[in-house]
Amino acid sequence: MILKKSSLLIALAIAGSAHAATPKARANEAATARHFATLVAGEPKAAGLTLFFSQMPKGGDLHHHYTGAIYAEQFISWIDQQGFCLDKHNYQLVTDAKAVAAQRAKQPADRSCLSSGEILADDYTYRELLQRWSTKDFYNHGAIQAPPDRHFFQTFGYALAVSGSNNNAGVLELKKRAIQENVSYIETIFELAPFTPNGDFDAKVSKAGVSDLELDEAMGNWLAALDKDAGFAKRVADYSASVNAAHAGVDDDKFTMRYQGYVLRLFSPSWVFSSMVAGFKAADSNPLLVGLNIVGQESNYVSMRDYTLHMKMFKFLRTKYPKVKLALHAGELALGDVPPDGLRSHIEEAIDTAGASRIGHGLDLAHESNAIGIMKTMRERDIPVEINLTSNGFISGIAGENHPLTLYRQYGVPYVISTDDAGVTRHTLANEYVLFASRYKPDYAEVKKAAYNSLRYAFLADADKKRLVADLDRRFTSFEAAMAALTAKPAVARKR
Repeated sequence: MILKKSSLLIALAIAGSAHAATPKARANEAATARHFATLVAGEPKAAGLTLFFSQMPKGGDLHHHYTGAIYAEQFISWIDQQGFCLDKHNYQLVTDAKAVAAQRAKQPADRSCLSSGEILADDYTYRELLQRWSTKDFYNHGAIQAPPDRHFFQTFGYALAVSGSNNNAGVLELKKRAIQENVSYIETIFELAPFTPNGDFDAKVSKAGVSDLELDEAMGNWLAALDKDAGFAKRVADYSASVNAAHAGVDDDKFTMRYQGYVLRLFSPSWVFSSMVAGFKAADSNPLLVGLNIVGQESNYVSMRDYTLHMKMFKFLRTKYPKVKLALHAGELALGDVPPDGLRSHIEEAIDTAGASRIGHGLDLAHESNAIGIMKTMRERDIPVEINLTSNGFISGIAGENHPLTLYRQYGVPYVISTDDAGVTRHTLANEYVLFASRYKPDYAEVKKAAYNSLRYAFLADADKKRLVADLDRRFTSFEAAMAALTAKPAVARKR
């Protein structure tokens, strides 16, 4: 692969940052590496690893969903702000003003729809909400519950009414948490790009035996029509403006955030294609929107039926908007989710057809027909896989030696460690590193490389990337000095 000059310089700067260190800094790094080795030797020391990674600078989080990153407790606090209430029978939000007013007129004992304060005062409702709006207590309570994947994806339907109305507050909350967790960059999958249904388009692209030539013609004709649609252009502009409004007050010397627009693969072809068009247009003109993604449960019937079609749509639009980068959810499938044929090609199509620059999850790798070729391509083209250990374990039951991270590492495929939906599955980026270290026992150099990879593969402007890499250098210098000092001190005997 031939890298652009600016990208090559950044890659060399990241790879060579340690070589510019002073002798003292190199000694501190070596001491940190020795300490880390003791934490993963034998039975991993979970508490020690948690302390280590909570303090370690982690660069960025590249696979991150805005709505899924916010904890249910935060959503509760927004219910009153929006003038809503929570139906305590089904834990759905009631957003109709007349219905809310009617509930408010009742005596407290007679209300079935609760305010934020009433939820918090009713411990049963509060705990039940946390269990439905997140994965809290999923594995340690005896209630009848949906399968993990269904439970996970259903959580997003509960809080949409408040999450989308408090974007700036939500982003600032995520920033505060990131700084506390020693994370300096988040690239969040943020808002659904607007869409327009078109029955004629659906009929043309969905007919049996449609050729690629016919598909390209249908896409070209509708793209031309959307280009002339003033209403569509306004919705794209409003979409871009909503990202700008959400971003107010976010970037500073401690933290940077950028956004990926997304399309939802669960809808008809016309909805998905028009949403892609909107996403490409917005990302092409707004520097805060650094890429585009596709989301939604991959094992869903429509997702599986139209997967190849979606990848061809991305391919077509990339020729029109070549500057826009793609980080695609691909291969988030486990054996049994779908018939075996459905596991054979999703990662490969995301790379070779759609032209993805990063792959999200990539779980079905070992089942893909061209698995070895896929890894060779990813290694040679420098396409990383985004590893999300907590959600992979919860949603798909894939963990430990069954996780394809073992293969990606073996074949030299670059990877980044990320959170996916930390608010739903209630964890942190530090915890993802703890899982990585305790399960796979990397050395410190590999851990540190993973942290730098989270900036190397970010869809950032070159100047921003260089700035964040330099800041990460400084953070690691301080961290390793602190670790070296910690390990140099004799253990304090416990008083009896």
